[in-house]
Amino acid sequence: MNCAFGAAFVSLLTTLLIVPLAKQSATLLSAQSSQSSAPGILVELFTSEGCSSCPPADELLRQLDAQRSASKSQIVVLSEHVDYWDGTGWRDRFSSREYTDRQEEYARRLGIPGPYTPEMVVDGKQEFVGNSLHLLRDALEKAAARPKASVLIPAADIDGNELKLKLVVSALPPGHKRADVYVAIADNADQTPVKGGENSGRELRHVAVLRSLQKVAKAGEEGLQKDFTLHLPKDLNKDNLRVVAFVQESGNAAVLGSAVRILGEKIATR
Repeated sequence: MNCAFGAAFVSLLTTLLIVPLAKQSATLLSAQSSQSSAPGILVELFTSEGCSSCPPADELLRQLDAQRSASKSQIVVLSEHVDYWDGTGWRDRFSSREYTDRQEEYARRLGIPGPYTPEMVVDGKQEFVGNSLHLLRDALEKAAARPKASVLIPAADIDGNELKLKLVVSALPPGHKRADVYVAIADNADQTPVKGGENSGRELRHVAVLRSLQKVAKAGEEGLQKDFTLHLPKDLNKDNLRVVAFVQESGNAAVLGSAVRILGEKIATR
């Protein structure tokens, strides 16, 4: 980890611990405004609208994303709604068996008894209860210290029911020869008035809600540069989308780099 990135990240982590969430964005702006090109750290939240312990974790993820938007920081978030709460009085409209399967695979690889909510997984390497700010801080600190590949999404546009994008992945970190390249399509933000289950009567807010996850390629030691065309799910609001790309080892599930682009957002050139 280079010194400038490390110093800014220590400032970020300190802020996460001592500043109330509602006041973080302005403080983080000064700590990270120069780090927009830093390699991404992927934070996945496994959650459900049927789980009463999940709203604080949803809010923590939302605040992390607000910091990214304000400061162009290197944290990339995804909210993955699992389906095993759907039979408890409320069916989560964003839930998918696919995301439950992904969480179960993490459980096997990370050696934990089984899936639970809310659960955060940082860079595929460390999992913890998703509403714990202290454990999040520890995981981000460890992730920032690991070598990473740079992932860029220099172009992403919707053409009818297709998403056309360009991905650039730098050389993989030393010791990594091949990795899977994933593209996720997610809603920027969603809001749900819950009318049943443990959260009945609550208005839940979500961010970066995963709607589609596709393995699109494999990157070798030298990296990858390629154009892709992906089909969009039919029920998406095309004005409320983002694209997340990440590189993940198929063996141990370590995420080696990630990036996010809000569709329609212009990328500044230097």
